[in-house]
Amino acid sequence: MQLIGLTGGIASGKSTIASRLASHGAVVVDADRIAREVVEPGRPALAQIAERFGDGVIAADGSLNRPALGAIVFGDAEALKALNGITHPAVLAASTARFRAAAEADPEAIVVYDVPLLVESANEYPFDRVVVAHADERTRIDRLVRLRGMDPAEAERRIRSQATDEERLAVADVVIDTGGTLEQTVAQVDALWDELRAGA
Repeated sequence: MQLIGLTGGIASGKSTIASRLASHGAVVVDADRIAREVVEPGRPALAQIAERFGDGVIAADGSLNRPALGAIVFGDAEALKALNGITHPAVLAASTARFRAAAEADPEAIVVYDVPLLVESANEYPFDRVVVAHADERTRIDRLVRLRGMDPAEAERRIRSQATDEERLAVADVVIDTGGTLEQTVAQVDALWDELRAGA
């Protein structure tokens, strides 16, 4: 099994890369999806979040009130660190179980871990390669405003709350430039896939 870490800031085109690799046969493990699963009602992480941030982050139906929690942690480094301290261990355990299952199903599997917070968690996983989706900040703000209807100031705040481009690029083995056309991005991903298959 090859374990590939795939990361990129919000609106960097990371999901496009993951989808293309999946179409080639990669096993994609989505950290965001796992992060949602570990805070479902009845899970220990949700109880810890409520204890740390108060009952206001729990919706009437017992689920996590994401907007309320987001309003607390975005732009507050200490609060975000506290949240990550609760969720990261749970995500790590669930992710590792999925990597193991993929390897057992196919020892030659290429497993792509799609993880926004890779810079913050890179030492937790034995990645064979780290792939970074990269587009400049202006391009990403434009995408958030145009495609997601986000306010420009909020888009900038979201970007600034994540790792910097320099921090991500510093851990990259491969950089996919997503600032051009979709065809240009896809061509880079296809070349990467050929390399990974050759390496396998």
